[in-house]
Amino acid sequence: MLRAIFSFFGGIFSFVITGMLAAALLIAGIFWYYAQDLPSHEQLANYAPPSISRIYSGEGRLIDEFAQERRLFTPIEDIPERVKAAFISAEDRNFYVHGGFDLRAIGAAAYQAIESRGQNVRGASTITQQVMKNFLLSGDRTGERKIKELILASRVEGTLSKDDILELYLNEIFLGQNSYGVTAAAQTYFNKTLDDLTVEEAAFLAALPQAPSNYHPVRNYDRVVARRDYVLGEMLRNGYIDRATHDRAKELPLETVQSGDFASPRENMPPRDYFTDEVRRQLSGTFGEDEFFGGGLSIRATVDPDMQREAAHALQRALEQYDRGLGELRTTGERIAPEQLGSEEDWRAALADLTLARDITLGNRWHPAVVLEVTPDRARLGIEDMPSDQNAPHVVDRPDIDWARGSLSDNLSVGDVVYVRAITSDSDGSFLRWSLRQIPEIQGGFMAMDVNNGRVLAMQGGFSYEASVFNRATQAQRQPGSAFKPFVYAAALDSGFTPATIVIDAPIEIATPQGVWRPTNASNQFYGPTPVRTGIERSRNLMTVRLAQEIGMDVVGGYAERFGVYDRAEQYLANALGSQETTLFRMVAAYAMFANGGERVEPTLVDRVQDRYGRTIYRHDQRNCVDCDERGLAEGRKPWITSSRARVMDEVTAYQLTSMMQGVVQRGTAARTVNLSVPTAGKTGTTNDARDVWFVGYTSNIVAGCYLGYDQPKPLGRGAGGGTMCGPVFNEFMQKAVQKYGGGRFRVPENGYFLKIDRTTGARLPDDASGPNVVAEFFREGEEPIFGLAAIIDGGFAMGGDLPMFAPGEEYEALEREDAGRGTPPPASFGTVTTGGLY
Repeated sequence: MLRAIFSFFGGIFSFVITGMLAAALLIAGIFWYYAQDLPSHEQLANYAPPSISRIYSGEGRLIDEFAQERRLFTPIEDIPERVKAAFISAEDRNFYVHGGFDLRAIGAAAYQAIESRGQNVRGASTITQQVMKNFLLSGDRTGERKIKELILASRVEGTLSKDDILELYLNEIFLGQNSYGVTAAAQTYFNKTLDDLTVEEAAFLAALPQAPSNYHPVRNYDRVVARRDYVLGEMLRNGYIDRATHDRAKELPLETVQSGDFASPRENMPPRDYFTDEVRRQLSGTFGEDEFFGGGLSIRATVDPDMQREAAHALQRALEQYDRGLGELRTTGERIAPEQLGSEEDWRAALADLTLARDITLGNRWHPAVVLEVTPDRARLGIEDMPSDQNAPHVVDRPDIDWARGSLSDNLSVGDVVYVRAITSDSDGSFLRWSLRQIPEIQGGFMAMDVNNGRVLAMQGGFSYEASVFNRATQAQRQPGSAFKPFVYAAALDSGFTPATIVIDAPIEIATPQGVWRPTNASNQFYGPTPVRTGIERSRNLMTVRLAQEIGMDVVGGYAERFGVYDRAEQYLANALGSQETTLFRMVAAYAMFANGGERVEPTLVDRVQDRYGRTIYRHDQRNCVDCDERGLAEGRKPWITSSRARVMDEVTAYQLTSMMQGVVQRGTAARTVNLSVPTAGKTGTTNDARDVWFVGYTSNIVAGCYLGYDQPKPLGRGAGGGTMCGPVFNEFMQKAVQKYGGGRFRVPENGYFLKIDRTTGARLPDDASGPNVVAEFFREGEEPIFGLAAIIDGGFAMGGDLPMFAPGEEYEALEREDAGRGTPPPASFGTVTTGGLY
């Protein structure tokens, strides 16, 4: 009997042992099979997670950041113990004990699932397993992925330390609100650094990995607080906090950025604008989008925030002034449905949902608002971010739109969405009334940079970045008109001409495939033999065309390419008057080379770029300091800075051109609108039918340029011109720039000399001559200029003897249209205009 019993149990034992061996072999085989094609876990040792790239101003202030995954990498030694404790308690209490996976947790989870018949299934993945899933595997919930996860987890434990694994986890984990890693999440939810987090805040972050999309701190408040309290309980159970800390933290409400208890981290930065977006566009092209958005770059921008604000306001003021002059009141084009206007909560929610410009601060901040009631003489508004007051409702009265045609009810309807801003007292800033505003249809661009190093100090690419992200300073291709003429004159001066050379101002006819081209001056008048200086001061089209014909458009085009105005200049004669399109960015950079004496300068929006490890990977300033490593320099000795910057034009030519363009500001086409306390040079530009208006000018250290025009070019109307419209923008900005950066006389080259000249006739005058027509003209050493009518340039076009010539001294009203005239000149008899020599 006993033998039979032992035999029976022995059989069972043998069967069990055999089954266990078979199961072990099966499991081993499965693990061996899946272990063959696993990704290498060794790459984790050199893993660099995608991180935020940040842009700083020259003063080191954070002004913008870009990321596809909002992450700030933090080494494990800089992560506070309370944060590590919270995540370990919530996700893997045995983290520092197990070898990659936790058999007890797996068993407990399996038992719970069986006991609840599948109704209560919880995960048993360790932090190490989650790292494997996030970094090396997919998120598929399959047995195959789980097996691979276990194999990799056990392997990586032998390669990386526990702290290394925890570092990867805490920097990679998604915690909602596009926040990856604990550092970014601390900013997103609490606008704090990790060191400033309290115990309950750290517990909240540790509650999120389980279901970040379902744990919104406002929409799912009760659920997320319950999960936070659970994490606090686990921290107490595991000995990370004491009972008093646990009880105190559990009683505290959940306060977050999302609930309005803390300011948003974005509020500490200015709104994104054209400058930082252009940095993104340029550096994405240089380094690639993956590196820019995920490389954790630290970018030191050249922008001066004060000057950027001045640039925006100067441009916006000019655009608004022109727009109001048209007398047309417009809304934003958005409307709120009548059923949403009965409740303040409803219309405020509807306003908040609209994509509108909220970055305009001209005068005061502009607010979106909805029209709640309207009569011919008054409109009652609901204003975003402004509390309603039944005793003093927000209203706009009819006198506010005296610039517009029609009454308020003619222009507005209930439900219309508009912009308003507060009108305040100049003396004490007290509130006076609300005023309707509108984003102009006309647009434009403005840019300012240092003439010596190319650092762009300000850039405004339109009225509002949030209304239109298209950057008209760098992306808009426009005709520069007469703003291009300095390149024609530069080519002429380098070809042997002088500011006193006489050029014929008389009609021209040129046969083209499109017909006969007859360029004219803005005044539709002709002035006969005229000095080169007057040609640029008065922006004479006919003189410019004759000069271009004389020296050749191939030479002119070569100068335009050398200065970077065009990559490939078209060599047709009309381009001498600026008919080929370019950008404001290129024009301003080119003028900088006039200002600095003819040396090449490359415009830049970035001083330096550092990678995530602090290594400099780009530096704009390539100058070298030869003796900066010396411990001390002798008294009175300055550091020796070397530069290999190329010269693009002769310094005498640069000074002559600058001197002539000073005349544009002193008595030419910009005389009425540009008036600075330091020497200033510049050139206006107005294209056919005044479709684009320009002014580009400079002092001894700052160059700035402006253009205005419709995105779909159309005439700007009577009186529009570069001097009248862009000159004030330049002047307003440069007044502030001069206050901050100063300015002085333009440097006079050593290899030249001055002579007194009559600027109206080009005649040589005695050294002691004085008067309004006397100008000290600069000539090259070794150059023997010919004065007066002894040598006249006609460009190969003849001047008939019966042409009506006008005495010098155009009225400014004619110059306002500048080079707009390209139509038929005053009548001349047949045969008076021919090709050939002078007669």
